[in-house]
Amino acid sequence: MVEDEKRRRAPAMSQEERRAAIVRSTLPLLIEHGGNVSTSQVAAAAGIAEGTVFRAFKDKQDLLIACMRAGMNSDEEVAVIDGIGTDGPLADRLTRGVEAISGYLDRVWAVGQAMRIGGVSPDDMRKRMHGDDEPAKPGPPPEMLRVSHAISGLLDETTDNLRVDAERATRMLLGLVFSNRMQGQGFGTTADDPAEIVDLFLHGVIRTDKGRTA
Repeated sequence: MVEDEKRRRAPAMSQEERRAAIVRSTLPLLIEHGGNVSTSQVAAAAGIAEGTVFRAFKDKQDLLIACMRAGMNSDEEVAVIDGIGTDGPLADRLTRGVEAISGYLDRVWAVGQAMRIGGVSPDDMRKRMHGDDEPAKPGPPPEMLRVSHAISGLLDETTDNLRVDAERATRMLLGLVFSNRMQGQGFGTTADDPAEIVDLFLHGVIRTDKGRTA
């Protein structure tokens, strides 16, 4: 009875607020269980009736796509990277940057797998990653490009004595980081230490007087 009164007194959510709340509850389920999560599980996690899910989203795929967008949002990671700056040793800067994006890449990978299992087509994924009103462009989606740009900001082509420009160096580093994260998704053994990845990126696999393995 008391619980019913609390529900009656609770202020009504707007449609956008309701959608956002459902997405927040669904995203962890997708990451843990994949795209076969049922709308009844979503409703239970969100503390709402199952019918409320379909009043907020036209169907399950609409919900999955909203979760994909939320999962790819990189605001938090970009803010962390931007806060690192260019002071201090390059290896320390890049290690902190890799630490900031490792969880992000795991999340994006898990959500992408969930989309495929949930029946969202690759074309729909590409379109929605770039925005409904924009044609899908070749290359990474905007949120991934924001991460790449933020990592580039940790590099100073002059003081860091780079052999290549910062953008190319960033692509090489992120390629190494991404392939390493994939190893942890059933493709083999992964390196868990971001400092080790950065050391290999900066100094290669050959023993030298500069690398940590010397």
